[in-house]
Amino acid sequence: MVTRFALVALTALACVPAAARAQEVKSPDLVKQLTVLLDQKKIDAIAAPDAQSPGAYMAALYFPGTQLLVVSAKYSAPALLTELLARKEYKQVYAELSSASIPGSKMLVNDVYANGLAIKPSGSNPPDGVEGAIQATFDGAWRKAKIAEADYIKSFTDAEAAYTRVLQVLIHQLKTAGT
Repeated sequence: MVTRFALVALTALACVPAAARAQEVKSPDLVKQLTVLLDQKKIDAIAAPDAQSPGAYMAALYFPGTQLLVVSAKYSAPALLTELLARKEYKQVYAELSSASIPGSKMLVNDVYANGLAIKPSGSNPPDGVEGAIQATFDGAWRKAKIAEADYIKSFTDAEAAYTRVLQVLIHQLKTAGT
């Protein structure tokens, strides 16, 4: 009986698409927390230094119900960003990181509808995308992109992990700083 149950369970697992078995997606809950905090504070941008990487910063621009743009990068003039952070000029921090970051250090996430990353859009929704060290559009069309499904899933898993970390830092910033 136990052997038959194990065989049925393994067969069922094999039938689940690999994309569905990808790492647990945490960004939707974190995006919700971030956007609720931004709404409560009546702001549409936030930025913070990256404590784990000297000279690196993170910032987000929020367009309610439409989009969350998040950037993380190293910056060659950290004193300028520190000054902008002290003045709570978060949109300017975002602009600086988006345009003048150290080459190769930037990650830019386009979270369409500000609802977290999705490995594949549902319905007619446009896909989420990431630019930088991880370069991907999560439209579910790995064959069209001429990559293996495993590589597509790895790109998504890596992007989700990096995005989750940035969201956690920005949420912490909103909760602890007098933004």
